[in-house]
Amino acid sequence: MNRAFSTINTVLKAMSNPSLKDFSTCEISDALIKLSVPHGGHIPDIHMTCPSPDVKLCSPAYTVQMVLASNTTAPKLTAHFVDTAPAGSVIVIDAPPEAKSAVWGGLMTAGAQARGVTGVVISGRCRDLAEHRALGFPVFSRGHSTLGQSPFTRPSAINIELTITPQGPGADSFPAVTIQPGDWIVADEDGIVCVPRDLEAQVVDLAFKGREIDARCMEDIKAGKGIQQSFKQHRGK
Repeated sequence: MNRAFSTINTVLKAMSNPSLKDFSTCEISDALIKLSVPHGGHIPDIHMTCPSPDVKLCSPAYTVQMVLASNTTAPKLTAHFVDTAPAGSVIVIDAPPEAKSAVWGGLMTAGAQARGVTGVVISGRCRDLAEHRALGFPVFSRGHSTLGQSPFTRPSAINIELTITPQGPGADSFPAVTIQPGDWIVADEDGIVCVPRDLEAQVVDLAFKGREIDARCMEDIKAGKGIQQSFKQHRGK
């Protein structure tokens, strides 16, 4: 058995019953692009706040909409959103882009962890980085701040559709990502991807095929065949 076939065979055997959690965000984005999802599920400019290459999320979304505290017309919650988050979910927060304060801190991490929440993804800022690291809780955000949530922002709605729009330079050229409650959120050191529930099976199938093709490319490239030739042979371009 040659080395290339052996490596590819190992890839296939290791994934006899694959699921989303078995794939990287890059592999999942590639699959979504093949399904004509224009943004590939990628939510740009949100990063792992407490870096660790071992951190990975793959959980259904529990969505939270934040508004500016000055907004007196938006609804108000009767309970803290962390206290109503289901076990096994990842909390996804959309904060006003102009907010410079954090919408997540160490006490929220402790509460979420106690409820069995797997992590938090924030289109906004967090704080208390040392506390998240100490608790080993996955936090992904656009940045951080010394300021807490009050008196700057407040939660207004949970379990609603979120449309997270790109921010900063180039924002106009990249499409917004819509997240429905229960959609799969996959996050790792490369970034954040949202997988709609109705595309899950197709994404897994395409990601599996993509991994097999990339394994063949990798073997050929390592053998000195060159990237162009390897891509043309296995990817068809």
